[in-house]
Amino acid sequence: MNNEEVMEWLAIADSDLDSAKILNEAVRRHFEVICYHCAQAAEKYLKAFLIYHDILPEKTHDLIKINKYCAGIDNAFQSLKTICDFLNRFANDIRYPNKYEVTDSDVNFAIDAVEKIRNFKPVADLRNIL
Repeated sequence: MNNEEVMEWLAIADSDLDSAKILNEAVRRHFEVICYHCAQAAEKYLKAFLIYHDILPEKTHDLIKINKYCAGIDNAFQSLKTICDFLNRFANDIRYPNKYEVTDSDVNFAIDAVEKIRNFKPVADLRNIL
C-alpha cells in the first residue's frame, strides 16, 4: 500500500465534492455537472479504500462494481449499495446528450450521498490511519 497514493485519491475526491458544492451555489446551476462531480468523488473515495488494501482498481467508472470490490474487503460497504446505484447514473453517461433529466432534488441527494460515502467509517478511517 502506498499511503501517499491513498491520500492523493482522497484529496482528489474532496476536490470533486468541493467543486460540486461550489457549482451548487452558482447563480446558474448545471445539475448534470454537479451530479457528475458527485459521482467522480464517490468513485475516488471507493478507489482510495481499495488502494489502501493493495487492490489496484479496475479502470471503470461503474460505482456498483467498485463498491462490490470494497464489499469483498469489508461487508459494511453493502450498506452503500443504494447510494452507489443512484450515483452510478451520473458516472459517465450524464456527460452526453439526452440521457437523464436531473432535478434539484437529485442534486441535493447526490451531494448528501457523497458526504455519506466520505464520512462512511471505513473511508473516513483512512484519514485517521494515514
